Amino acid sequence: MSTNTFIMEPPRPQKGISGSTLKLIAIVTMFIDHIGAAVLEDSMLFTYFFQRSERSYIMISTIDLVLRLIGRIAFPIFCFLLVEGFVHTRDVKKYAIRLGLFCFLSEIPFDLAFFKEPFFLGHQNVFFTLFIGLLVLIGLKKFEGTGIKNGVGRVLCVVVGAGLARILRTDYDAFGVFVIVLFYLFRNRPILRDITTMLILLICSPLEITGVIALLPIHLYNGQRGRQAKYLFYLFYPVHLFILYCIGRLLIHMLFQ
Repeated sequence: MSTNTFIMEPPRPQKGISGSTLKLIAIVTMFIDHIGAAVLEDSMLFTYFFQRSERSYIMISTIDLVLRLIGRIAFPIFCFLLVEGFVHTRDVKKYAIRLGLFCFLSEIPFDLAFFKEPFFLGHQNVFFTLFIGLLVLIGLKKFEGTGIKNGVGRVLCVVVGAGLARILRTDYDAFGVFVIVLFYLFRNRPILRDITTMLILLICSPLEITGVIALLPIHLYNGQRGRQAKYLFYLFYPVHLFILYCIGRLLIHMLFQ
């Protein structure tokens, strides 16, 4: 009498890009962008290169432009990941609390890096945009369904969220909230999602043209979470901004001493 032994094969990894890889792409391109925005765009640095020669000034300006164009890739990916997180999270309240907490933890490093002062009320960091966008998604979820009441409720959620982002002057302000909403509403219609989000970003700024590159890795997303890196972006954001601020101050000190 013979017995058959069945060996369970390990699940094969799906082709494409996982959520953790998408997050890494967004973090790297964001970091490149912030090198230009937080360091190279320091007015004292531009003054130094302008005084040296017109050629050096054009060179540093060109490098800055290239870095900023690369950085346009990051925001659409973060919006996409926010929607994925909202759709799949088991506890949206914890998700919202986490985002809200890092809004405030990141604000001083953000203000130091971009405005060279610890408290600047004229502009708020991207966590505020993502947090407001998440609150809008919660509202849209609550008013799902047909009927005038639900339709009005959904419109009001978007209008209030966009208005709040505009008033607070968050990164991408109302346009950022619109992008998040479009990623959510058209999450199962990728072509329409891509067209509408890119139109919104281009209205926000012509420099967002390179943001279209973000659609490639998004389309390659395989629906898998990937390696556990929940707090990678949360911690990296304020830490790298503070480091860039310190590098910028050190560079200015060395050039003007």
